[in-house]
Amino acid sequence: MVVAVNYLPTVGGLRLPGDLGKLVIKGTKVTMQQPRLTGFTVDSRPYEFTAQSAEQDITKPDVMELHHIDAKVEMEDKSTVTVTSNSGTYDMKTEMLTLSESVHLVSSTGYEVRMTEAVIDVHKGNVVSEKPVWVKLINGVLTANRLDVVDGGEVIRFSQGVSMTIKPDQDSTQARKP
Repeated sequence: MVVAVNYLPTVGGLRLPGDLGKLVIKGTKVTMQQPRLTGFTVDSRPYEFTAQSAEQDITKPDVMELHHIDAKVEMEDKSTVTVTSNSGTYDMKTEMLTLSESVHLVSSTGYEVRMTEAVIDVHKGNVVSEKPVWVKLINGVLTANRLDVVDGGEVIRFSQGVSMTIKPDQDSTQARKP
């Protein structure tokens, strides 16, 4: 029970529903196989988060190491975004999630993002990547060396070496011809 209390993050004083999976204790590390966390955002949008495994050193109870992460979040427009990453860490005290090694986001609306690293402020909904970012748009591709998502996604800012290639829409190209 002590392990379960330490592993599920709190939101507004309530524990989120989740499944710890199989627990293995070795030395000062506790490893969970197939942990799963589900819940709702502040504005009642569902999310689901799973990992192949998660490790926590009992000498650092606020930090979890995550392996093979999969997440699914519903957006305000009812579209969904899936996020995968090979590894990451979650600091439960600061609510900061750092994803690393092949971060990949795919939107049900056709957008795709690939990054080497992303730091997510789970409480505020802000995302920062100070490493190269590749974004597939519906009609083109954007690359940059920095990404800032602030105000819960209201503002998305690309900077430091931004390049964008736009492929014209076939219908609008033909409409311009006399």
